[in-house]
Amino acid sequence: MRIFVTGATGALGQHLVPALITAGHEVTATTRTPGKAGQLREAGAEPVVVDGLDREAVIAAVQAASPEVIVHEMTALADMRSLRNVDKVFATTNELRTRGTDNLLAAAGQAGTRRFIAQSNTNATARSGGPVKTEEDPLDSRPVRSATGMVTAVKHVEQAVPRDAPEGLVLRYGNFYGPGASDFLVEMVRKRQFPVIGGGAGIWSFIEIADAAAATLAAVERGAPGVYNIVDSDPAPVAEWLPYLAEVAGAKPPLRVPAWLGRVLGGEFVVAQMTEARGSSNEKAKKELGFQPRYASWREGFRAWVSR
Repeated sequence: MRIFVTGATGALGQHLVPALITAGHEVTATTRTPGKAGQLREAGAEPVVVDGLDREAVIAAVQAASPEVIVHEMTALADMRSLRNVDKVFATTNELRTRGTDNLLAAAGQAGTRRFIAQSNTNATARSGGPVKTEEDPLDSRPVRSATGMVTAVKHVEQAVPRDAPEGLVLRYGNFYGPGASDFLVEMVRKRQFPVIGGGAGIWSFIEIADAAAATLAAVERGAPGVYNIVDSDPAPVAEWLPYLAEVAGAKPPLRVPAWLGRVLGGEFVVAQMTEARGSSNEKAKKELGFQPRYASWREGFRAWVSR
């Protein structure tokens, strides 16, 4: 099929584009940076330099490519070391998830593209109720003040794509790790700059970056419209996975600090994720997309990641 991938030089795109090419698809891939066009061409894609917030340019690029599928992976997250003010860090990404999504949906409509796949994430999941959430559970109705814009942008994607595309799928990715993804986390763990806060009862769901690309490829080829959790099969509390990551990274055990100090050091959002986050189930993706992650647990995945 003809696939139009936006955000193709990001952490996920770097794995997704080669996977699509290997599967025999014809890929047009976008970047905002002219210097990265060669990277996309070397991967086997037709590069297009376009800003996702430039509506007319996006429509023109999509019409020229005439894709059967659009994969929306546009983000702008260069530095995730500090999330004291999430909406400041996510400012451009929030726009790409609102205006950028609307631009691509308009382009899809004009080009006659039926299948539209968009990126979401599990960090906007409600922080109440049971420990592991399905796609039927609501997103956070009381987000931390500094992350209100991020949650609002995620909600926009999850509402607009299934509503406005004939075949609209939203992939709610877990926390990325692996080659080219979240390397800063290992660095912070080794420097003991990533403590367990407030007991670490918050439950996180992870997905290795190549597994995330494989799930996205699966969504290109099959699956009914709707939202899918793209995570591994082992949601776990911070107090369990963070010391393990330190161990396999050859670091000292993480420091442990009370929640009040965590708020001073990292801000309210970090404390909420460390103490209240809920995990996500991948049963729907396994059943309807045929998704089987290579790393069913972060335990094997972390070890493979940090030993590279």
